[in-house]
Amino acid sequence: MAETPQSQCDAPVVGQSNAAIGIPGQVVLVFQGGGALGAYQAGVYEALHDATVEPDWVIGTSIGAINGAIIAGNSPENRLPRLRKFWEGVAHQQSPMAAWLPGLANWLRDLEVITQGVPSFFLPRPEAWAGIGTRLGTDQAAFYSTGPLRETLCSLINFEYLNRKKTRLTVGTVAVGSGRMRYFTNRDDAIHIQHIMASTAFPPGFPSVRLEGESYWDGGIYSNTPLEAVLDDRPRRDSVIFAVQLWPSNGPEPQSILQVMGRQRDIQYSSRSESHLERQKQIHRLRHVIRELGQYIPDAKRDSPEVQKLLDWGCGTTMQVLELDAPAFGDDDLNKDIDFSATGIERRWTAGYDDTKHMLERAPWTDIPDPMEGIAIYRI
Repeated sequence: MAETPQSQCDAPVVGQSNAAIGIPGQVVLVFQGGGALGAYQAGVYEALHDATVEPDWVIGTSIGAINGAIIAGNSPENRLPRLRKFWEGVAHQQSPMAAWLPGLANWLRDLEVITQGVPSFFLPRPEAWAGIGTRLGTDQAAFYSTGPLRETLCSLINFEYLNRKKTRLTVGTVAVGSGRMRYFTNRDDAIHIQHIMASTAFPPGFPSVRLEGESYWDGGIYSNTPLEAVLDDRPRRDSVIFAVQLWPSNGPEPQSILQVMGRQRDIQYSSRSESHLERQKQIHRLRHVIRELGQYIPDAKRDSPEVQKLLDWGCGTTMQVLELDAPAFGDDDLNKDIDFSATGIERRWTAGYDDTKHMLERAPWTDIPDPMEGIAIYRI
């Protein structure tokens, strides 16, 4: 049954974190996918946790789904320890050879991860390396096995707690057969380990995961910025959204083929986040315009069912988007998303913490928004 316009917009609600530092509405975390770059998201959460701000809703794709599930799938006092346990478990100690060959340090690091995997995350699947034309089956056609990740997540996520819906979790996937994006959320149905595994099934590295009889991959190959999940949500509520972006949409013009390849990946996985926001701003402005127009319609006409049905498309909610962009480091290379080195993880975690702390000090949600704008965007 199609949803009626009346259910599109609810009265503003106060999120569970409002009492902490005066944040209006629900607090939402939006996490992109990006492999090892996701350590930045863990730092973002730590800064929020230290400020006694706990999210009402976490939306994630790929590594963002993993971080999000650990956060939503644990009570507040267990979230940070479980995040640390995950990232300490995937941290890779570099070969001693790197000290002798500093110019090849990144190359050696990438080679070790590609050939050996990450023991608590993924391991090479020997049969897949025999030939890319070998028919292994839909659920096995991948270079790596993610069995270790399943075991890791089952030890870190309390799915019984997750499905009590104390914190909403949404994970992004894409159907292999239809190519359609699909979001699974514990608001509507129970979330299990299969849903998290599906959202991390990035091909051809990781195998697809079957849900409800259909195979799914990592939603990042379709839309790596799941911001649309909250902006299109119904019923809409006033929200302060921490949009954590791991891939820069802006960057310098590349001067070498290697830089071209790196810049191409940044643009691809930033997933047109800026254009999505611009489109949503237009839509939300129209909702506010409809709401305002209702004041100029005579009472006799405004109270008619036909006019009320049209006016119900209006909305007065405000979305405040706080953009946190993971920084680039001077020694980043094409494969920065598999930089699971202990030093790489620590510096990205620290950067996420520092950036979020500065955003919290800025407290942009205290600004008075334009009454005709549905979305306000803040960057540091």
